[in-house]
Amino acid sequence: MANIRRFEDVEAWKKGRELAKDVYTVTSTGKFTKDYGLKDQIRRAVVSVISNIAEGFSRQTDKEFVQFLFIAKGSAAEVQSQLYIAVDLGYISQEEFTKLYNQADEVARLLAGFTKYLKGAGS
Repeated sequence: MANIRRFEDVEAWKKGRELAKDVYTVTSTGKFTKDYGLKDQIRRAVVSVISNIAEGFSRQTDKEFVQFLFIAKGSAAEVQSQLYIAVDLGYISQEEFTKLYNQADEVARLLAGFTKYLKGAGS
């Protein structure tokens, strides 16, 4: 893992952390605050992204790390899906939706690339 000494060095984790902060910000205002189910679900999903990167990093093998990166990528997609509900219900603006969706997409792309790298390193 080249220059990655801590999970905090993983670019997808850094971007995921920004996404988590932004999701928490939008879910703390307006109508979103009253929809406890959706608010809690999207927050759990976004926390899952960076938590799985950290947990996978602590594993002893690239193979195990890759499994956790797949889970993190799935959580990023879950965030994107929940953003559709939020914009459809008027909890967030189209602009907020686009920004957060694109952030989650960037995290997912970074995770896919890192997964490909780790799978190649293991062969």
